[in-house]
Amino acid sequence: MADLKKFDENPQHQLLEEIKGARCVMLGSPDHDKHMQPMSPQVDVDAGVIYFFSDNTGELGSTILARPSSVHMCHIDKDYQACVKGMLSPHNDSATIDKFWNPMVEAWYPGGKTDQKMLMLKFEPHDAAVWASDKSSIGFLFEVAKAKIKGEMPNMGKSKEIQL
Repeated sequence: MADLKKFDENPQHQLLEEIKGARCVMLGSPDHDKHMQPMSPQVDVDAGVIYFFSDNTGELGSTILARPSSVHMCHIDKDYQACVKGMLSPHNDSATIDKFWNPMVEAWYPGGKTDQKMLMLKFEPHDAAVWASDKSSIGFLFEVAKAKIKGEMPNMGKSKEIQL
């Protein structure tokens, strides 16, 4: 269950922490005719930035190398959802690569940290729409039943738009 107190007090920090705990998010392309793709986020909560290891020969990597662009990123969890808009650009800083390098990342890049195909992308979030719920499965059913009896919408949590 999402912490609604954090949602009210510091939704920006909560968003980054939620994304940091995710195995993957869906990252959009600047080419809106292309589908979003799953990417593993590497989150620097203190800097408010999300990094992705990518491939410079793929559609997303080659497009961003040609022109950094505004894109959307979506995070979906059972109790927390977000649609984030921000700037995506290449980021070839060796200190950042070292900071987030791990055995899972290494599996994708046989050439190691200097693999010719590896491209680190930097996502700088600008704004987001976020939704959070503190309802358990039983609480969810209770809200649905109560709403049906009263003829109103169920109270499933909170939502808001935030600046980052």
